[in-house]
Amino acid sequence: MRLYRTREEMRAAARVFRAQGAFVGLVPTMGYLHEGHMELVRRARAGCEKVVVSIFVNPTQFGPNEDFDAYPRDTERDLKLLSEAGVDTVFLPDVAELYPPGCETIVEAPTLSRILMGRLRPGHFRGVTTIVAKLFNIVRPDRAYFGEKDYQQLQIIRRMVQDLDFGIEIAGVPTMRERDGLAMSSRNVLLTPEDRAAAPVLNRALDEAEALARGRPDVAALRKQVKDRISAETRAEIRSVDLRDAETLAPLRGRLDRPAVILLAVRFGKVLLIDQRVVTPEGDHE
Repeated sequence: MRLYRTREEMRAAARVFRAQGAFVGLVPTMGYLHEGHMELVRRARAGCEKVVVSIFVNPTQFGPNEDFDAYPRDTERDLKLLSEAGVDTVFLPDVAELYPPGCETIVEAPTLSRILMGRLRPGHFRGVTTIVAKLFNIVRPDRAYFGEKDYQQLQIIRRMVQDLDFGIEIAGVPTMRERDGLAMSSRNVLLTPEDRAAAPVLNRALDEAEALARGRPDVAALRKQVKDRISAETRAEIRSVDLRDAETLAPLRGRLDRPAVILLAVRFGKVLLIDQRVVTPEGDHE
């Protein structure tokens, strides 16, 4: 496994991959890898001839009062996991390498980036799209892999790729979960034992909503059901519960008549967790 820390080193390796005619997959991460990340890596290994994993905790997607400094890091462990998984190349730049002095250009999909989680975390998705665009330009992959847990992020990246003609296939990978249903996240280690025990209420609420959605309920009633289920857990502080069109993220009203995504943002103590579920009413065919 090759490790590169500079843009020029990574670009040179990418040029070699292209000269060889290799199909290149990219898995962008912020490190502190868990089984969800490794599933992305396995998908990339199965579908690509060369796999690049980036590890970079991106400061521009954190707000001034968010957890950039506290975000968990364990680079030595990450590299060991990636080597064992058969990854070809790891791109491990520092902040100054990707944001040198004078760097000011941003990339943003303003409509999709300022709703839902973007409303709760202003500027977050602008930071995401900017860093992902930079990684795409450095690595030049044929396909990039992202988890569906960050559903809004996935749709924003798809929009960016389409709008800016990157010519990169975006592969969404289903959410990986702990045995009790909690969506895997690097932030889970920051939960107190009490909050960790409470957090699986998110998955239980989504399970119940998925079953209810088959009967084509009223959208507002389904949203209320999810909120009530989560609110019954006293340690859960709901930041948002949204039902949106699964493809466009447009608001839904009235009877559920198409695939929808339920998007959750719920705080447990100091940790904000997100989760999602695409639900489909019976009789709907995508």
